[in-house]
Amino acid sequence: MRRVRDLPCGDTRIYLELEVRRLACKGCGAVKVERLDWLADYPFYTQRFAYFVGCRGRAATIKDVAQETHLNWKTVKELEKQYLREQLRRVGLPSPKVMGSDEVSVAQGHTYRMVVSDLVRRRPLWFGGQDRSEASRDLFYAWLGPQKSHQIRLAVMDMWKPLRKSTRQVQHAPQASIPFDKFPVLSHLGDALDAVRKSEYARLAGRARRFFKGQKYTLLARRENLTYKGRQALKLLLKANRRRHTAYLLRESFGQLWGYQSERWARRCFEYWRAARKWQRLPPYQKFAAMIDRHWDGIATYCKLENKVGLGFVEGFNNKIRVIQRRAYGLRDEEYLRLKILTCMLPPL
Repeated sequence: MRRVRDLPCGDTRIYLELEVRRLACKGCGAVKVERLDWLADYPFYTQRFAYFVGCRGRAATIKDVAQETHLNWKTVKELEKQYLREQLRRVGLPSPKVMGSDEVSVAQGHTYRMVVSDLVRRRPLWFGGQDRSEASRDLFYAWLGPQKSHQIRLAVMDMWKPLRKSTRQVQHAPQASIPFDKFPVLSHLGDALDAVRKSEYARLAGRARRFFKGQKYTLLARRENLTYKGRQALKLLLKANRRRHTAYLLRESFGQLWGYQSERWARRCFEYWRAARKWQRLPPYQKFAAMIDRHWDGIATYCKLENKVGLGFVEGFNNKIRVIQRRAYGLRDEEYLRLKILTCMLPPL
């Protein structure tokens, strides 16, 4: 006889008692136990109870679900992992045409894992690797297979060279266009603006520094995202310092580069922007302009009309991963983290 836990009825826990047959195999001498399809991988729980626990785990922590179901937290985690694996099995293997790549930090000490997403279906495809190296990216293409890799039309990524080298290999996706994700590019531009702010703060002394105190994020934020008080503070901030005002205007004007549909006009826009910066004595902007010049091919690829894709999903998905990690106060079981990440955009069972 075996006692198996099933879905509760209100506050009452339900258990099923059943007979499980055991047979002695004459061929190998081992004892075989009857397998019932409606039991979970944990044989003392039904499959629908495991799915109930897994569905609750989408909105609550393991600790909360364990208290609700009166189970050990390790049991809750294993039941939820079965639910997550079933979600992945039902969606099947992907065949992406447009993919986005990024890396996430999983531990202290710059420990990274790569995340690849399908930008058309807006769901993650793969989580793995050991770092940001070319070898880690090769693992994704080995998992996807050469046939599906050769169907990729766009591979959106940041300016990290090993990612491009891996994609360009003959057995991977050499036919794919590689536009750069604009958010890391604009992040570098924000760092340049912040470097100007710091240099101006160091150059001034006394009461002149009061305009810089506590205004870092007022300067770095987009104007349309500021409140009324924030806009007033920004106006005063820019009026108080000419070089800072110039750096802010250069940062704002660079954003129009992503709206062009012709490489020729995008390049002309960049040349005008670089000419406007030339006599402003802003060394951080000089370094940024040189970086854009070195990586122009990826920016030019994005300017083509057929390559216009929504790039916000990758950054938004990274925020969702941070929420998953923060809610659990960190996850030491990497397989569990992988399943949570790959299924967070899938519909519940």
